[in-house]
Amino acid sequence: MKDIIAFLSQLKDNNNKEWFSDHKKQYEKAKAEFIAIAEEILRKCSSFEPSFNNLKAKECIFRINRDIRFSPDKSPYKTNFGASFNPHGKKSPHAGYYLHLQPGESFVGGGIYLPSTDILKQLRQEVDYNFETFERIIHTTEFKRSYPAIFNEDRLARPPKGYEASNPAIEFLKLKHYIFTHNFDESQITSKEQLMDLCVSKFQTLKPFNDFLNQIFYN
Repeated sequence: MKDIIAFLSQLKDNNNKEWFSDHKKQYEKAKAEFIAIAEEILRKCSSFEPSFNNLKAKECIFRINRDIRFSPDKSPYKTNFGASFNPHGKKSPHAGYYLHLQPGESFVGGGIYLPSTDILKQLRQEVDYNFETFERIIHTTEFKRSYPAIFNEDRLARPPKGYEASNPAIEFLKLKHYIFTHNFDESQITSKEQLMDLCVSKFQTLKPFNDFLNQIFYN
């Protein structure tokens, strides 16, 4: 953990190819530690997500290089390590789990981020048709303790087409993402074991929510 956070902290202040090249060994050490963490998370979470047994940690981790082709920010590297734990692959539209390590901005969580128009339509329909089940999942004591609020970025100001403002689920139907996150202070997570325990606990709490979302792919 300390190697990862130390490297990312330095990278934030030295986001250029020359510095990165000079500190390649430090990066490789931090990356290896992150892969080891991801491997252990997959192993421990397989008790409630058996399909994780078919995943390899290296397949879950995102590249540190940024795609700068269409971005005004030409910084070549991300200042975080991220991993998507999804049985269908990290680019899958299915609901999955996510770990994000970034000094001062670390979090765990999951769900479906930026679904396609067709999938978003199906998600809204699922929430509308089964709102009581949806509410029951996100209002359990443990869920609310871990995930007090759903991700609200980009939400619609008005009801989406086909839904009335009086719909009991309307605030959730306005969403463009179905994501919950749990922020944590990485300075308080002093070992890999603590981080893995946090991930396993929060992912297990999130599983019923993911299962609810993934129903659209099997109905």
